[in-house]
Amino acid sequence: MPKKLLCVCAGLLITLGVVAGDAQLADNHPDSYTVKSGDTLWSIAAHFLKRPWEWPQIWQNNPQVRNPHLIYPGDVLNLSYIDGHNSLGLDGPQVRASVKEEAIKPIPLSAVKPFLKHARILSEDEFKHLPHVVAIEENRLLGASGQLIYVRGLSAQPGQQYALARPTNRYHEITPKEDRVDEHRETLRQPIDSRDGQENMLWHHAPYEISWHSRVEFLGYEVMDFGTVQITRAGEPSSALVLDSDFEVHAGDLIIPIDTHSYDAQFVPHAPAQVPDNMRVLSFTDAIDVVGPMQVVALSRGAHDGIENGQVFAIYHPGEVINDNSGYPESSMKAFVHPKDKQVQLPEEYIGHVMIFRTFDRISYGLVMDGIRPVHLLDRLHGPDLP
Repeated sequence: MPKKLLCVCAGLLITLGVVAGDAQLADNHPDSYTVKSGDTLWSIAAHFLKRPWEWPQIWQNNPQVRNPHLIYPGDVLNLSYIDGHNSLGLDGPQVRASVKEEAIKPIPLSAVKPFLKHARILSEDEFKHLPHVVAIEENRLLGASGQLIYVRGLSAQPGQQYALARPTNRYHEITPKEDRVDEHRETLRQPIDSRDGQENMLWHHAPYEISWHSRVEFLGYEVMDFGTVQITRAGEPSSALVLDSDFEVHAGDLIIPIDTHSYDAQFVPHAPAQVPDNMRVLSFTDAIDVVGPMQVVALSRGAHDGIENGQVFAIYHPGEVINDNSGYPESSMKAFVHPKDKQVQLPEEYIGHVMIFRTFDRISYGLVMDGIRPVHLLDRLHGPDLP
């Protein structure tokens, strides 16, 4: 046995029970696994469990470990059977004198960090009162780091710093009236561009509007901050120096307070207590048509609907309604007399799993964790257990 492994095995052996039947073992699971750099808790759990989001059950009721999610590269996980229960044990030292590598993360933070640090969902009132860039120094069309910009609607003092932000999407939902049971709620995304002017980007239907057949409800504006400015002169307009910027600045870009809230990087995967009605994939972050594992999606429900970080959902593609032309030929009397019977509603198709990592009031962001098919816009979300 290698010396390093002997040293590890000489430490505290932590054995944690999982009630048989609660967390089902994966087919062809290993008896042991050595944690490697680049692993995540999800990928490790997938080696042992059919449902990786049940990882917390492995560590439940363990008084020996203050934070059992702190697993490090080089640790060895052993699967054993104690009193008829499946148990996963960790061979590792009781005290780590020095840790050269960071603990394994639940998910790859590199995939979600831009949305933890830069993405925001704003209400109508928040959005319409934001200051905006009206010009760049020397009448330039575009600005960059080290250049002055002029901002309208900002009450600030020299030396104060703000974030540059750019709107990306506006979200709303159409809900049929109660008497129209044959229709479904529809969630919509409208891309917006700061160069169109703030007035044209505003939602002009108040928070919601009532039509003859449905209610249109506003969900939020999505904005991404992409730089930092420092106020050099107060006034109307104010002057600000661009300290850093990921993109070129143009008129119409927004000025928002810098987000000083620290984000939670320790997500505990778990199934939701319930799934909100008509929860859908709203938009993609780095693709146009489809996305797959390790890509971020915006979802149509948030904290207002009971969504919280770490919840895992299954994604399904809605089944289409097709015509059964074989059983009901176009010119047949059967098709003429029973036109509705000709239509067939195909079942939904399972796509993959998504885990919530950031939640706003009406919108949340999730990372696609696995999948057997591409994720499409308006795909539906259900509980994580497959039928």
